[in-house]
Amino acid sequence: MPKFLFILLLLSPSFLAAQTEGGVAGEKQFEWHSAITQSLRFLALEHGVRMATEADSRTQFKGKFWLDYGRSLKGISGWGDGDRWPVNYIGHPFQGAVSGFIEIQNDPKFKRAEFGVSSHYWRSRLRAFAWSAGYSTQFELGPLSEASLGNVGMKRGSAGMVDLVVTPAGGFGLILAEDALDQFVVKRFERRTSRPLPRALVRGVLNPNRSLANLLAGKLPWHRDTRPGITVP
Repeated sequence: MPKFLFILLLLSPSFLAAQTEGGVAGEKQFEWHSAITQSLRFLALEHGVRMATEADSRTQFKGKFWLDYGRSLKGISGWGDGDRWPVNYIGHPFQGAVSGFIEIQNDPKFKRAEFGVSSHYWRSRLRAFAWSAGYSTQFELGPLSEASLGNVGMKRGSAGMVDLVVTPAGGFGLILAEDALDQFVVKRFERRTSRPLPRALVRGVLNPNRSLANLLAGKLPWHRDTRPGITVP
């Protein structure tokens, strides 16, 4: 099957509907459709950047989908993948944090949990960690992954285990850091000023991954589920 047809199938509304049917109705039901849609937006953004900046990925975006995909998966070995340190240990944790915040903002039971020692908060963030791990695995190995779109792994030394581990683990740490900053720095700043623009900027700058997740959901970057919004003139 040509690669572009396979991608269209996975992104089609009928496919998404089939994947999200069958949930038990209720006020606190996880919002699967929104979470998957926002994750696909993030995935499209990431792959778009890859194709625009990586000549090797563009070159390999040809050939037989399943054959090349299988060869790419077989090429994964060891820890490293040939990427520079900032890509693996800064960029991928950011990916993990954004995907984790996507889970949080679509989880009505836990999305208002704020940083602290409560079991409610830690349960919410562990659920986000699990979502992030699933997103990371799909991004590296799934049908809409680096392995399938651009065939990362076919070239020896271009795929390893590093991103599968660092993305969700580093993302988990960044989520905790942004939650703590929001609780102890951003809120304190908001109590000291009523000016909307500085308040919005501080929310956005100190929580960059949450801000991107908000944008993927069609919300303002400085949106918070836990307190009133900010209207910037």
